[in-house]
Amino acid sequence: MIRLKINGVEDEVAAATVGELLARRGIEANARFVAVAVNGTVVRRDDWGEAPLHPGDAVEIVRPLQGG
Repeated sequence: MIRLKINGVEDEVAAATVGELLARRGIEANARFVAVAVNGTVVRRDDWGEAPLHPGDAVEIVRPLQGG
């Protein structure tokens, strides 16, 4: 388990990569319209499975909301 700040909220997760974090949050690796940044740097979708996470990282997961 590592402690991360995810979308501004501290959380402990069992994830070593961005891809694992997304899977644990129910976000599919091929999900359209999802962007991820770690410590302010956008992580390319092709790199999600290998992009490492470290204790204290700040992760932003951005998805559009539907509605009006």
